[in-house]
Amino acid sequence: MTYSGKMISGGKAVIPAELRRQLGFKDGDRIIFERQGSGILIKSYDQVLREVQADLKALIKKPFTVDNFLAERRAEAERE
Repeated sequence: MTYSGKMISGGKAVIPAELRRQLGFKDGDRIIFERQGSGILIKSYDQVLREVQADLKALIKKPFTVDNFLAERRAEAERE
């Protein structure tokens, strides 16, 4: 769906109320603007945080536990 907004003084952009409701944006929420080619992608700060967390989780090969950490340190000590 396409929406129309308005740029007001000070470079502020008005996001249509229906779109704000659909996206769950509320007054005071932080939003992130990401340039994509000649356009802009707008996401909530919480959405970006969830995406970063998911990306980092995908990088973890095995869950971090104290037992795993200690086992790795012991293995390193034995190799030395």
